[in-house]
Amino acid sequence: MEAVAGIAGPSFQNNAIFAAPRYSNKSQNLYFGGRLLFHTCQGSVGKATSVGNMSNAVSLPKVTAMAASNGASDFELSNLTALSPLDGRYWGKVKEMSSFTSEFALIKYRVLVEIKWLLKLSNIPDIPEVPRFTEEAETYLQSCIDQFDASDALEVKRIERSTNHDVKAVEYFLKQKFQSHPEISKVLEFFHFGCTSEDINNLAYALMLKGALDEVLKPAMDQLISEISNMAKINASVPMLSRTHGQPASPTSLGKEMAIFAYRLKSEKEKLCEVEILGKFAGAVGNYNALIVAYPEIKNWPNIAKEFVESLGVSFNPYVTQIEPHDYISRIFNSVIGFNDILVDFNRDIWGYISLGYFKLKTKSGEVGSSTMPHKVNPIDFENSESNCGIANSLLAHLSTKLRISRWQRDLTDSTALRNVGDGLARSLLAYKSALQGISKLQVNEANIMDDLDECWEVLAEPIQTVMRRYGVPEPYEKLKELTRGRSVTKESIQEFIEGLDIPVEAKTQLVNMSSRSYVGAAVELAENIQDFI
Repeated sequence: MEAVAGIAGPSFQNNAIFAAPRYSNKSQNLYFGGRLLFHTCQGSVGKATSVGNMSNAVSLPKVTAMAASNGASDFELSNLTALSPLDGRYWGKVKEMSSFTSEFALIKYRVLVEIKWLLKLSNIPDIPEVPRFTEEAETYLQSCIDQFDASDALEVKRIERSTNHDVKAVEYFLKQKFQSHPEISKVLEFFHFGCTSEDINNLAYALMLKGALDEVLKPAMDQLISEISNMAKINASVPMLSRTHGQPASPTSLGKEMAIFAYRLKSEKEKLCEVEILGKFAGAVGNYNALIVAYPEIKNWPNIAKEFVESLGVSFNPYVTQIEPHDYISRIFNSVIGFNDILVDFNRDIWGYISLGYFKLKTKSGEVGSSTMPHKVNPIDFENSESNCGIANSLLAHLSTKLRISRWQRDLTDSTALRNVGDGLARSLLAYKSALQGISKLQVNEANIMDDLDECWEVLAEPIQTVMRRYGVPEPYEKLKELTRGRSVTKESIQEFIEGLDIPVEAKTQLVNMSSRSYVGAAVELAENIQDFI
């Protein structure tokens, strides 16, 4: 049995996000997390005696693989040799995604669907050839899902080398695994009964996406929204100079500007949560042809398929070809892209505020900001987040467009595309974690913020001319334009102008007592109330 790179899944932590399997013709050891799991020799596989709990592994993942350079040399796949930095440099930040989007996860979910379909058939009275299983047999079948491990996945990959078909390899694996069971062995031909590969695959991917979103990506989104919302509330009363077109504009509060991002991200995440994950189980071209021919007396195959799909926690799509059309996946990815776009906007704004000196960055002993400029403390987390959002979005945008398109009743282009969903989602996860790390380093520099406000008395031109309009002063806008546009404006010049206005004393007093620090409108209240919307 040859060693395989890229096996990953719910039972293991140090595995590749989306690596394709590779093979070696030599006897090999298979490592995960630096610990020996398998020894391969002369076509056989033996499990190492000390597998242990991989969640506690601390060393780098090592899997023997073929070197692409000459097809003969061996090297260890590690963070130094991984093709993608997701499986190397960034592994520690994204490894939980591998539980749902790796090659191991795909195989395991295929096994789950195949076994659950056999159990469904055993509960249909009109299929006497598959009598209802005993409790022991049902428990045994379920245990093969729950205990599916890397040795099982390796066996599937070994079979695939002969079949050159990944789903058929799963079917043969199951027949092989249950051939000695006295009850299940009698119905082996009902594994994959009436199915096309896409009946299995579409549900496997649906479950993978459901797990990746519910268990990994959405919680990371929620954490990001929560942290930005906290920034809003904590800094609700910190006045800040706005900038439109990069120039000073009416003041706001730092907290209110953060509240905007929290609200936008929350709204986009809600759109993601509204997307129904769909599945089909309608045979080779979506018409239940084989099932109807095999059991013409059963008139409700679409209802049976609906019950089966929904039993897996997936909504049913009744109108399909050989494939589920993937429209829901496109909607998922478009929502993630929208969330990521908003995060890029946040990252760039924070980057700008750091550049203005509105935020300081906490330093960590031993860290270096520049190889030549010792003083540098750079906003690298926000820059990394921005870049990874861009990489994620470029891939997710392609998948969103591509997956909707399949020639006639099906072509194979979606198969290759779907294998990359883990890359786009993991890049997004990495972006969220980088942004969170950056937020944790931020310190508000109120002194710099106040200094900026105190230098910009011209921003009071807006409220002054608006009050002048109320009380019928002629040409208020033009008079303030003459006073402020392109001119140096001070507290004294503004107050002198106000004193000369023919307006009620109360209004004049209000304007005289106003400053660029106090002219923030409802910004404080808006920031404080953000929790009502999150």
